[in-house]
Amino acid sequence: MNEATIHAILSRFLLAGSLPGGMKLGEHRLAEIFGVSRERIRKVLHRLGHERLLEIVKNRGAFTIEPDLREGRVVYEARRILESGMVAHLADNLTEAQIARLREHVEAEADAMRRGDQPTWLRLSGDFHFLLADMIGNPIVQRQANELISRTMMLVRRYETTAGSACGCEEHRDIFKALAAGERNKAVKAMSSHLSLVETRLRPIVCDDASPPIEAMLAQEIAAYGAEPHLPQPRIGPDAGAVA
Repeated sequence: MNEATIHAILSRFLLAGSLPGGMKLGEHRLAEIFGVSRERIRKVLHRLGHERLLEIVKNRGAFTIEPDLREGRVVYEARRILESGMVAHLADNLTEAQIARLREHVEAEADAMRRGDQPTWLRLSGDFHFLLADMIGNPIVQRQANELISRTMMLVRRYETTAGSACGCEEHRDIFKALAAGERNKAVKAMSSHLSLVETRLRPIVCDDASPPIEAMLAQEIAAYGAEPHLPQPRIGPDAGAVA
């Protein structure tokens, strides 16, 4: 398995918020799970730390992050500023193929919600925003959007209720309808409102930190990753290049 695939699987796993904050991810254990050397795992872990999906502590290793609601308020403000501009641009420039792709995506979100498949909906929810950033076609905008979106996805997994998830699905549909109709002002208002509502739905909750063995959870993630189509992998760090 190559490093890009390991990175994609671990990114999804961490963004799903399945592990308690402060848990150490040992290189040896992960190397055994993925069937690669510790050196390759170390490279991936450091990349995830650079992307702020893990905390790298010198001489101690890599640890999962406990999402911070206070920091989240600042990040959501930045997302409103950036993503409002994104949809304003897209409302004027979307192609028919891009509109069809967005329609397919929001329908997949709605289907996952109807089936009660919250893990799939949560993944698709984040992908909706990654997809909009990808459609901009500007690597600088995409890089900034990907970092901000990633930093808030763990907050949503950790602190948003199922009822809030259902609301978010409808809000994505409202954004899509405005974009498909080329209604710039309506799209901007829908995006700003959506991100503000997500922020207000985040509430501290008591979490059960008892989790299944990491080997079992990662085995499921590896199998799921291999069975699904994927968006171009977000590139978050300052060394990210052009849009994939």
